[in-house]
Amino acid sequence: MVVYMLMSLCYKWYLDISKNGDYFPDYITNLVARQSKDLIDVTGYNAQVLPHSEEPSMKLIINDKYLARVIEGCNSVSVIILFVSFIVAFSGSLKTTLMYILSGSVLIYTVNLLRIVILSIGLYHYPWRRDILHTVIFPGIIYGMVFLLWIFWVNRFSNMIKKNE
Repeated sequence: MVVYMLMSLCYKWYLDISKNGDYFPDYITNLVARQSKDLIDVTGYNAQVLPHSEEPSMKLIINDKYLARVIEGCNSVSVIILFVSFIVAFSGSLKTTLMYILSGSVLIYTVNLLRIVILSIGLYHYPWRRDILHTVIFPGIIYGMVFLLWIFWVNRFSNMIKKNE
């Protein structure tokens, strides 16, 4: 719980100081939006990201059609904080814990980018499925993956298993 609170406070501090920064709305959200755009471009669509004029988000546009906003909650940092907190709570050896945190965080970040890309392309083709895509399927993918990473960690690397054997 301490790790979660400290990391959350640091992230809030980062968001507060980002308000006056060079990247809108903050560096990580801006980066996620730009990387999502680049991945969408690779799939053959013409994508753009533009700062939203009325809120702290980036507009995601595919083939001149405004489809989605990339907001701070889309950048995967909160999910990574939750993931790291759980891993630390059930830590193993220092080296194994750090390697799992690093590789798990990269995996979460990457899957989140792919999630945004697939969601955006899905919204382009199936806009009437917006609610189920955004509120059920794609959160299920990211949180389901984190849950599987946690289960794998506890069963394979956590000291909790070693203490009970």
